[in-house]
Amino acid sequence: MAKYLVALDQGTTSSRAVIFSEEGVIVASHAVEFPQHYPHPGWVEHDPEDILDSQVTALKEAVHLSGIDPGDIAAIGLTNQRETTFLWDRQTGKCVGNAIVWQCRRTSQIVEQLTADGYGEMIREKTGLIPDAYFSGTKLKWLLDYYNLHEKAERGELCFGTVDTFLCWNLLIGRPHVTDATNAGRTMLFNLKTQDWDDELLELLQIPRACLPRVVDSSGLIGMLDPAILGRPIPVTGMAGDQHASLFGQACWKVGDVKNTYGTGCFMLMNTGDQPVRSRNGLLTTMAWRIGGKPVYALEGSVFMGGATIQWLRDEMKMITRASESESLAESIPGTGGVYLVPAMTGLGAPWWDMYSRGTLVGMTRGTGRAHIVRAALEAIAYQSEDLMQAMIRDSGQKPEHLQVDGGASANAFLMQFQADISQIPVVRPRVLETTALGAALLAGLGCGLYRSTEEMAGLWQKDLEFTPRMDEATRRLQLRGWHRAVERARDWAEH
Repeated sequence: MAKYLVALDQGTTSSRAVIFSEEGVIVASHAVEFPQHYPHPGWVEHDPEDILDSQVTALKEAVHLSGIDPGDIAAIGLTNQRETTFLWDRQTGKCVGNAIVWQCRRTSQIVEQLTADGYGEMIREKTGLIPDAYFSGTKLKWLLDYYNLHEKAERGELCFGTVDTFLCWNLLIGRPHVTDATNAGRTMLFNLKTQDWDDELLELLQIPRACLPRVVDSSGLIGMLDPAILGRPIPVTGMAGDQHASLFGQACWKVGDVKNTYGTGCFMLMNTGDQPVRSRNGLLTTMAWRIGGKPVYALEGSVFMGGATIQWLRDEMKMITRASESESLAESIPGTGGVYLVPAMTGLGAPWWDMYSRGTLVGMTRGTGRAHIVRAALEAIAYQSEDLMQAMIRDSGQKPEHLQVDGGASANAFLMQFQADISQIPVVRPRVLETTALGAALLAGLGCGLYRSTEEMAGLWQKDLEFTPRMDEATRRLQLRGWHRAVERARDWAEH
């Protein structure tokens, strides 16, 4: 009898459910978008009910579209936007407020104080992370401070969680309060070496251990889906943050393998094996996954505004009506005419880590038109990714043979070719672009015993297209020089 795997992919702008055959072929998928909330400049929030409702709707609709019997689903894997932070009452399940999204910069001052007080190196040594408002720990501290909930948290009456924890609590029988090691590793509270919450960091941020979830492996039985959702209980046996799931789904199981996901943000990860590698070039040391209690580590670089730059052009600037229009517009002109867009709307991530950078458009003339700005936006995604690649090469001491890509914006052929040109490396796109969902499904398949090893899954990844570099080196250097000049003008812009 055919067996299927379901991935629940809870993202920043939509919740998706993807159903795979055991051969790794997509049988059906459905996505549900939900609103973004911006109560103050630099603040980003999600309504927890929107997250939950959209994910359940996506799951039910995907199963309906597939026509399969829920009884044929072997297991479910969960993957999620990572640092987005929820806090809810353990008794009622009601959140104390909206979720604080990973893009939100409201805790910048807390981070500044930690750095000023000399804790930056200690945080980095323990967690592999550079102190930044990006991560969950300061968001949780802000919620506890703002709502005056420290005593309640001490008594164990509150639950903290990222999206994975929130979904497990609401969708699984018995309301397990759990997170996996990859999501825990993005909180700025998790010690990579001990693989547990760090008491010194908890004390520093005044966060009671009683409100934290139990940390589990990325593959293995987590719990059973509430039968009220699909009519029967189904094992949930995989869970990982979206970028870690993507690394797994890209079959980056060997040391030195690199992938870049072009989603809302861009995220480049390199598998560094069973030893964490300390970055000296602005990258993060993070979990890749943890299976059978054995951690695998990665180097990571994050671009905050990847596909979100195209959404900004569409939704706020009204320069395009749909994302796919950006490709034809970019190709309608030979270049940007010297225009550079630095999409630092929520600050700059790796390797700059500048919370006070802001979006900047430079180099315009009277001849600058819509196409130039749209092309500059696409090029900016590739430039930011190239900055990550160079940092990764310096840290690892080797240039990868190729860059494996995925995510929605990797369907844009102009962007992929420009990435190959500006990085001078072949860019390889897989047949299944939903590698984040595929990774979650494969982790679930491994966790439920459908697959016995990664070797058994190796044939499930297949190449679709390869983009080879065409740009001459002199042009490449000139364009990168212009990009870095533009970045300098965007940095440290917002008032502290």
